[in-house]
Amino acid sequence: MINKEDILKAHNRISPFITRTPLITSERLNQLLGHDITFKAESTQITGAFKVRGVLNTILSLKEQGKLPKKIIAYSSGNHAKAIAWVGSEIVHIPTEIYMHKSASLSKQKAIKALGANLIITETRAAAENGAKEAGKIPGNYFLHPSDNDMVICGAATMSLEALEDMNSTPDAIFASCGGGALLSGTYLGAKISEKPSKIFGAEPKIANDAATSYKQGRIVGFEESPQTMADGLRTLKVSERTFAYLQKLDGFIEASEEEILYWSIWLHELLPVPCEPTAAITMACAFNWLKLQKTKQKILVIISGGNVDSEVASLFQTSHHLNFPPDLSSYLKHSEMKINIVNS
Repeated sequence: MINKEDILKAHNRISPFITRTPLITSERLNQLLGHDITFKAESTQITGAFKVRGVLNTILSLKEQGKLPKKIIAYSSGNHAKAIAWVGSEIVHIPTEIYMHKSASLSKQKAIKALGANLIITETRAAAENGAKEAGKIPGNYFLHPSDNDMVICGAATMSLEALEDMNSTPDAIFASCGGGALLSGTYLGAKISEKPSKIFGAEPKIANDAATSYKQGRIVGFEESPQTMADGLRTLKVSERTFAYLQKLDGFIEASEEEILYWSIWLHELLPVPCEPTAAITMACAFNWLKLQKTKQKILVIISGGNVDSEVASLFQTSHHLNFPPDLSSYLKHSEMKINIVNS
């Protein structure tokens, strides 16, 4: 299991190359909801998402050991691939090869190609995963899994560690989204070594709730085909045994509908001075569902994991003034399903 020393080493290793992303708040949002909400704006990270932390930690560790590969191989829906392409081209100067399902964001595909990665598009997510794993077996290549890797999880843990160091008081709860589970596992570990008694909740789309279902049933379950949630970074088929070991220690999972994800993607765009993609906005959608059940004022930390927004979602942001958001959220409450799905231990 990952320990405090592993995470502190990871933080020291990657700090010279990344941004210590800020904590931000929205006075308007806090007034509307009656709670204190702090966001860790990882969308301002150098590659636009938290993924670079785990990639850097892994590759720099290999370099320290004199085991730097000739080529880095991965599969990804976008942010992991962009991080690998950036680290390969800008930090260690070695080729990168990315396998990606054809439904992946076109804007992310273009960004990855622009960084010099060899991008291979597949018909299914399973084909992307299998292709990358097979390519990783070629001598000289290194397959870097987006979540099933201790060094990746350690890198992700540095984000919540930073956030809790920078906060002036301990949050009652911390919320992070769950795809393969590295971010959420890292969020749990970062909070644990900080010795903060905060509750940790995972956020997942209702139509891509493999981790929440696994948590509830006490065993890993997954999908045969990639679920087509708008939170494209959360289209993972299933979590790994490695990340599930940490996810089982959480205080619960909260799920959000596609309507809720879209609503908060647009509204956070209006409220915050930083980009926020749907994969990150879901965290606020789920946090909001949790806050509605609380009897007292809460202080929470919401992880904005990335801000690499697809062009289709960006067009919605640009026309959001036509949606007439009510300041008291009353219309949203009336028209949304309001079926809060919280999976507790």
